[in-house]
Amino acid sequence: MELHKTFQIEAAHSLPRVPAGHKCARLHGHSFHIEVVVEGPVDPVLGWVMDYADIKAAFRPLYDQLDHNHLNTLPGLENPTSEVLARWVWDRLRPALPLLTEVRIAETCNSSCVYRGPTAG
Repeated sequence: MELHKTFQIEAAHSLPRVPAGHKCARLHGHSFHIEVVVEGPVDPVLGWVMDYADIKAAFRPLYDQLDHNHLNTLPGLENPTSEVLARWVWDRLRPALPLLTEVRIAETCNSSCVYRGPTAG
């Protein structure tokens, strides 16, 4: 069974490694949607994989760092592409959510990426 929990952050960034003249080299912002996916068996007593509130609590420290911030100023996000952001979220969330299987970053309504990092095992 999979659970999906989506968080929205508002953040600014620029992409310093794009070719000269690329529009994303300029400072700009997005309403990022960050979807966290966990997978596991349904507990026969509780009837769920895990409490959505536990996913929210695990994500809260990341939300506090990312929301209404300039992403380039955060360690590890000096080149904050969606792909880099997805891995950054994964690396920080995985210890608190061992059932994590996927992080999806949508920077616009039409553009998103999915990171399925290494799993325990």
